[in-house]
Amino acid sequence: MLSLFEMLVKGGILMVPIIFCSVLSLAIIVERAISLNRVQINSRELMGSVEDVLQKNKILEAISICEKTRGPIPRVLKVGILKRDRSHEEIKEAMEDAASFEVPYLEKYLAILVTIATIAPLLGLLGTVTGLIRAFMVIQLKGGLVNPGDLAQGIWEALITTVAGLTIAIPTYIAYNYFVSRVNNFITEMEKSTTRLLDIFSLREKEEGE
Repeated sequence: MLSLFEMLVKGGILMVPIIFCSVLSLAIIVERAISLNRVQINSRELMGSVEDVLQKNKILEAISICEKTRGPIPRVLKVGILKRDRSHEEIKEAMEDAASFEVPYLEKYLAILVTIATIAPLLGLLGTVTGLIRAFMVIQLKGGLVNPGDLAQGIWEALITTVAGLTIAIPTYIAYNYFVSRVNNFITEMEKSTTRLLDIFSLREKEEGE
């Protein structure tokens, strides 16, 4: 039974970029998981707290709640609260601008992740082709008089690189789709928070008008 190191060596030179892709993919997955978990909050609870203090006209306290809470949603809410004296269109535009600045952070490194998921199997396929070329070269050099051992290196290279590429690509693509789903959830929550804050301001205006 071959050790993992021996299998990697038999995979040939293309195992170097494949291994690099695996390390980079793992690093990004861990970083994104930690970062997104760090800014994950209960948006309903936050919105409820902000709404309670705004109804009591405690603007500074509402801003303080947003500043003490991590994540993109409270930062977007803070922008809206600071623009409370503007028209609804201006408030909405300011909050949408703030949200647009938050999205790149949420999507950080995801483009690299999907690139790895795309190129890893292609590197494996390239290894398959080079391995088969190596095997056929052996057949040609020996005039067709070969035994299975002569072809082993080329076949090892073809199979190992294919397996390695797919082994990296599949979990990487799953992780990418998972993170995209979480980013979309953040965007949806920011949109809901924007709408809710505008509703609160509209209600306050009606109450003050009466």
